[in-house]
Amino acid sequence: MKAYVFPGQGAQFSGMGKDLYENSDKAKQLFNRANDLLGFDITKIMFEGSAEELKQTNVTQPAIFLHSTILASELGDSFKPDMVAGHSLGEFSALVANGTLSFEDALILVSRRAQAMQNACEIKPSTMAAVLGLEDHVVEAICADIDGTVVAANYNCPGQLVISGETTAVESACEALKEAGARRALLLPVGGAFHSPLMEPAREELAAAIEHTNFSNPICPVYQNVSTFAVTDPKEIKKNLIFQLTAPVKWTQSVQNMIKDGANHFIEVGPGNVLQGLVKKIDRSQTTEKAEV
Repeated sequence: MKAYVFPGQGAQFSGMGKDLYENSDKAKQLFNRANDLLGFDITKIMFEGSAEELKQTNVTQPAIFLHSTILASELGDSFKPDMVAGHSLGEFSALVANGTLSFEDALILVSRRAQAMQNACEIKPSTMAAVLGLEDHVVEAICADIDGTVVAANYNCPGQLVISGETTAVESACEALKEAGARRALLLPVGGAFHSPLMEPAREELAAAIEHTNFSNPICPVYQNVSTFAVTDPKEIKKNLIFQLTAPVKWTQSVQNMIKDGANHFIEVGPGNVLQGLVKKIDRSQTTEKAEV
């Protein structure tokens, strides 16, 4: 069974999507439509922008979403997913790919999400850190003992977890995690504490927009970051998407459940190849590949 997976923030690169724009009229129309909907020339930044320009949240999130969804639309008849999943932001791409959301509605939600997250980041100094070489329960226990807000945010694969929270609390947790034997506990160059309670203002802001957006019956299940199990009910998909901003990304558990349900071929759709690597670390027996037109 084929599982199509969609990357999140951090996969961007200068020149992303340019080949799609230049080689397909349909892709060009979608990119131009995106420029109109967003109110700025995102294609120019995607194709020619510097790494610094692409790193801005209000650019990064729509850019990765556009690259992923337009690439999926270009796959044509060969695109026959048995299941889909997306890492954080990638969940919006997955929901377009399986027909739950329209391209336009999802792009507007992604743009609002990016702005809401940026606004939340400015309320309190916050950050994230990658932790390597410790079991999940050890990281969770240490975070629970730290003064201030710091939580497990991304369960990427066994032995690789990202923590998120107030800057001072994350720094204290990193020291404690190193003392506990972490191979690495490294602050990440991000704007704030994504997938933590500090994103509550963003969740509230995005919830209203999601509630007023039409969610259709999908063509195949989505394995969402919050629940990790196959979901096809639009109401449940909507609820999980609202809670995604403050809840951890349970990528390890999602991939494990996809495999339990029959997935044996994972295809990454979008920029980069991070998800292929994570799938292999979760289960080396899986076939992985990059989607190409």
